[in-house]
Amino acid sequence: MKNNRTFLEKLLDGAEIEWKSLGKVTDIKTGQSVSKNIIAQNPGIYPVINSGRDPLGFINEWNTENDPIGITTRGAGVGSITWQEGKYFRGNLNYSVTIKSDYELNVRFLYHVLLHFQKEIHNLCSFTGIPALNASELKKLEIPIPPLSVQTEIVKILDALTALTSELTSELILRQKQYEYYREKLLSEEELGKVGFEWKTLEELVEKTQNIRWKNNTKTYRYIDLTSVDRENNNITGTIEINALNAPSRAQKIVKENDVIFATTRPTQQRVVLISKEFSDEIASTGYCVLRANTKIILPKWLFYFLSTINFKNYVEENQSGSAYPAISDSKVKEFRIPVPEITIQQRIIEKLDKFYSLTNSLLHGLPKEINNRKKQYSYYQKELLNFLGGNIYE
Repeated sequence: MKNNRTFLEKLLDGAEIEWKSLGKVTDIKTGQSVSKNIIAQNPGIYPVINSGRDPLGFINEWNTENDPIGITTRGAGVGSITWQEGKYFRGNLNYSVTIKSDYELNVRFLYHVLLHFQKEIHNLCSFTGIPALNASELKKLEIPIPPLSVQTEIVKILDALTALTSELTSELILRQKQYEYYREKLLSEEELGKVGFEWKTLEELVEKTQNIRWKNNTKTYRYIDLTSVDRENNNITGTIEINALNAPSRAQKIVKENDVIFATTRPTQQRVVLISKEFSDEIASTGYCVLRANTKIILPKWLFYFLSTINFKNYVEENQSGSAYPAISDSKVKEFRIPVPEITIQQRIIEKLDKFYSLTNSLLHGLPKEINNRKKQYSYYQKELLNFLGGNIYE
């Protein structure tokens, strides 16, 4: 007879699962006040964990040791789960989630459970004004507690998948650094001097673009906002549909296939993308500078790659204005000068860069594809192993 038991049911082997509120099995407390100024005045070796998954900086004192789990309390990353081992400084925008008894709960198991319940935690947050997560609400979240032996087995499986993803990610970071070095070398004045080029401003290399006229316009468009572009892989990952009735005031710029768009708000983040056929004739925010290459002189990808260089990033840093929301004007972007060799030489160099770029950025090839597959595998096993009673219940 076929055994239809799930992997989780086999692990449990009839053992009971208790559901307890997070407040009953852990102590939840807020960290200490900290700021970038305090960190700058007291540099050190201890990571500061505050409102994000990555350290805010490194300071010369610590207030937490071997208490790795945290949850972001306020801001854009509210409800995010953090993990930091050893000694570190926990900031006031990070809740500690400290297990009361390790005879009942494995700390790493709790971490995986909280990741699994990320959506439920997000639902406990308030988004009126500054996003926030109240500790009293968090304490109500009910979590499943199987026997410790089962917790240990689940941790072994999920940690193995996490470790593999981390290993691949580290290798990808190394490859990306190699690619960046190669890109900077191929596009350097010294290297291009061997084949000959002319200096030209972007203004001299691009054609005029148009803004949309919403009056009497009955069409529906996809809107490319600043958050629509993934700056890790330079792709458009999410758009919303707009029309004349609901279009945001910034929805103005018509984009065409092979346009290069660069985010002029917070420009050092280098949010840049080459418009694909899929998004031709759609609408971009006025927060983008739209560059339409004059293809008699320059190839669109030549523009794209130069907007990713260190030279352009440095230029932006020197010419942006504003502190809270730094920005650079379209006209100032177009004053940037780049070396322009003959079209055939551009194409030859682009082909070399494309190969490296695909291996380090495309989800269809190389390490990014492998990492994406491992993340999907983790999500699958996370669901299979932590889907106690089909989900969770909280008060």
